Amino acid sequence: MNSRKNLPTNSPKNPAAYASAEIRWVALIACAIFFAVAAAFADFSRAPAINYDHPAIQYTNHTLNDPGYQLNLKLQRGEVHLKYEPVQGYLRSVLDALDVPVESQMVVFSKTSFQAERISPTNPRSLFFNDSVVVGWVRGGSIIEFAAEDPRQGMIFYILSQKLTDPPRLSRDVNCLNCHVSNSSLGVPGTLMRSVFPGADGAPIRALGDYLTDDRSPLAQRWGGWYVTGATGSIPHLGNSVFDKAGTREPLLANQSPDLKSLQSKFNTTAYLTPYSDVVALMVFEHEMHMMNLFTRVGWEVRMAQYRDDEADSSQVTSSPSAATNRILRDTSRELVDYMLFVDEAPLTSKIQGTSGFAEKFSSEGPRDSQGRSLRQFDLEHRLMRYPCSYMIYSDAFDALPDEAKDAVYERMWKILSGEEKEKRYARLTLADRQAIVEILRDTKRRLPAYFQGVIR
Repeated sequence: MNSRKNLPTNSPKNPAAYASAEIRWVALIACAIFFAVAAAFADFSRAPAINYDHPAIQYTNHTLNDPGYQLNLKLQRGEVHLKYEPVQGYLRSVLDALDVPVESQMVVFSKTSFQAERISPTNPRSLFFNDSVVVGWVRGGSIIEFAAEDPRQGMIFYILSQKLTDPPRLSRDVNCLNCHVSNSSLGVPGTLMRSVFPGADGAPIRALGDYLTDDRSPLAQRWGGWYVTGATGSIPHLGNSVFDKAGTREPLLANQSPDLKSLQSKFNTTAYLTPYSDVVALMVFEHEMHMMNLFTRVGWEVRMAQYRDDEADSSQVTSSPSAATNRILRDTSRELVDYMLFVDEAPLTSKIQGTSGFAEKFSSEGPRDSQGRSLRQFDLEHRLMRYPCSYMIYSDAFDALPDEAKDAVYERMWKILSGEEKEKRYARLTLADRQAIVEILRDTKRRLPAYFQGVIR
């Protein structure tokens, strides 16, 4: 789907006062309301929320296998011990236990969390992430927040008290679903990234609207309410700024270069694990959050369709998918594959460069093919990734999709990567891109279908 379907509710009253020509154009066509149901890119955004206690789902009581659940087991068995520190509490130790790099830190100063009263431009919230978990921390806060991806059940939410206890334990928090199930999360328990117009105290100015962002969003819409460290060249964005009610932009970078190398001049960073809010980490996080929601939605849609088929064919020893289930497989696989292959990704018009070391650490993790190539390698001059196929294809969430869903996804991927798909929007995947993706997958992806062979057209 075209990324320009993701728009805020209300246009800023005076867009010319705060933005470049690109941002002004975006503002003039805007149309959504802060924290109202937002129009998203995917068709799923217009689908109803799924009943997460459906017999095929059982979100609240099914056995879990997410990183938070696994960490609790290790704490209970004494296999992991969390160290408490005076300022960060358990934060550093938790990140180590979950293998979440400190280089992934992103810093948000808008009051868009249930800990909003503690958050401001001088006391922002830190988020850290890897391929399966997000950890949130606020200086002075009483808890650490977790969103952990269960391969089957989607995002599971936890909190950890910052009081010194022995042993500490993550507690599942279903209250998070009040905000984390909406059309913006594709109707399933999930996470997302918003760009808002924050006032001087960090409170979003609702009359100015907001954006739901992922890798398809123009950079001019991104990072409102976030600190951004690194270089974005000539690309405009909404980060590092506050606004007044008329929409006038007041940069937090007064008398400084538009590119912020460190957060040390913005607030007291001594309590933070790193003085960065890395631009590359922000871009990867945007991609990953929507990818996780898609995995959950596709898996749930297919499982519920199969449940309906089983109910209808209960008298049969074996049954084949119904026409409705086949349609769901076709439509959901198309939605998922388009996003996995970055078909609608917003192009970069200037070089992006981070400052925290996140890009180097992320790209070093592989896996790599026989030529040393990896789906985790960055481009950052024309697009996010050097090889436009999501590294999330290696995730447990992808592997946990129903077999019929994976079959449909692989068939759709091959149709595009082989060159059989002639629709114009797929032309951005060049022959060289498609050849490299297939070669990398053949060397690195377990149980890849045998029909993924050489690409010649």
